[in-house]
Amino acid sequence: MKLKLDLHDIYNSGPEIEKALQRVFDEAVAKKAPMIEIIPGKGTGQLKKHVLRFLEQKRSSAKNMRVEKPSKNFGTIKVHFNWNEPGRR
Repeated sequence: MKLKLDLHDIYNSGPEIEKALQRVFDEAVAKKAPMIEIIPGKGTGQLKKHVLRFLEQKRSSAKNMRVEKPSKNFGTIKVHFNWNEPGRR
């Protein structure tokens, strides 16, 4: 099960972006989803930077998380979780 979050509709609302990111992150943890695909779009790159800062804050609580920034699709960020790693949450 892959979770997907498209941020195009709320790109200019900082608090809504934070809520949407937190909601999908919490859902991934609760369902032990293997991946979240976040679509900030291409634009100027500011929204993508915002998403990456959010994920960097979350890295301390989810050490089994890997962030992928596909070079062929600049407008997406993929967050992979490895729930089977021993000693991890």
